[in-house]
Amino acid sequence: MNTEQILLLFVGGLLPLSAIAYFVGRGKAVAVRSHGRTMHSQPEQYGWFTVVAMALPAIVVGVVGAFVQLLGVMAVPAPMLLGASLFVAAAGLTLGIRTINPRLRARNLVERVVEWLLLAAALVSILTTFGIVISVLFESIRFFNLVSFWEFVTGTEWDPDAGWRGEAGASAEPKFGAVPLFAGTFMITAIALGVAIPIGLLSAIYMSEYASSFVRAASKPVLEILAGIPTVVYGFFAAITVAPAVVDAAAALGVDASYTNALAPGVVMGVMIIPFISSLSDDVINSVPQSMREGSLALGTTTAETIKHVLLPAALPGIVSAALLGMSRALGETMIVVMAAGLQANLTWNPLEAMTTVTVRIVDALTGDQAFDNPETLSAFGLGLVLFVVTLMLNVISSIMVRRFRQKYEA
Repeated sequence: MNTEQILLLFVGGLLPLSAIAYFVGRGKAVAVRSHGRTMHSQPEQYGWFTVVAMALPAIVVGVVGAFVQLLGVMAVPAPMLLGASLFVAAAGLTLGIRTINPRLRARNLVERVVEWLLLAAALVSILTTFGIVISVLFESIRFFNLVSFWEFVTGTEWDPDAGWRGEAGASAEPKFGAVPLFAGTFMITAIALGVAIPIGLLSAIYMSEYASSFVRAASKPVLEILAGIPTVVYGFFAAITVAPAVVDAAAALGVDASYTNALAPGVVMGVMIIPFISSLSDDVINSVPQSMREGSLALGTTTAETIKHVLLPAALPGIVSAALLGMSRALGETMIVVMAAGLQANLTWNPLEAMTTVTVRIVDALTGDQAFDNPETLSAFGLGLVLFVVTLMLNVISSIMVRRFRQKYEA
């Protein structure tokens, strides 16, 4: 009996028992109430109490048994664990039905269980983030035991394959200077934000303040379609259409440009994140109270002046949050850069030259059959840790700026 069959039988056993528990518990509460006795809670709440009394112990037994086997404490046969869980569920069902009486505070108990479930759901993201940080941190420590951290954060040459190549003049030691990777990451991200923020914000202002209801209903879904296009399609578009167009435009101006330039993926990435900024900014601007618009217009200001001096300052925290979401999306993008910019780490201020990003090098380092004691493979975790710290610092700084502006505006 494999794991899929065990899960199927477990869920398949709990679902009918849950339905039985609900209707039997509710029926008993209705029967007690029909005899003229006052019940503390509604019949439906007694039904849910019976479901909780039946399902919660069974789930606890199943989870504990799975963890015991996963940690290697003892081998628990899967059929035995399944049988124990269903037996505990049947016992909980019987006990829950027998516990129902007019003095039972079923509503309070069910609400308490719901509160714990909501708390567990809230902790999932926190524990997941903590697990990600711990897993990346330990592997990063292994990498920095092999490579100097100072060399990693200040080095200007990234060439992990240098020691394996047999080319003439190749360095005998691999180079792990991450400055070119982060420079390329921020260059392409800055180009993307330079495209997405003006277009997205102006689109949001138009749809919120100028467009008719018909135009808004038609244009907003079309704009949001951009968010559903696969990134590999954007990568094709950047490599086949935009990059040659950039080269041709640069040649017309007498400037040399590489076909794997940073400008093409930056522009296409900016188009990709326009819906995030536009849609969120539109919602934020629409959430500004209508009384603020009417008060500004009543003082004799124009619509443009009202937008500039009233709506945008009031909506700025939300607009900054939308820009941060777009920036995070751009920092983590990989496919567009792989297809349009390539893998070459290059430290330059010229967006017409070839560049690459941190996420691309992470994918490249973890692709293949290299062992995890190889510095080139472990470098992916070092890059991921530094990128995580940099992104966290940017978010903290932005949050502080938004909080200070909100306090100033509210004052």
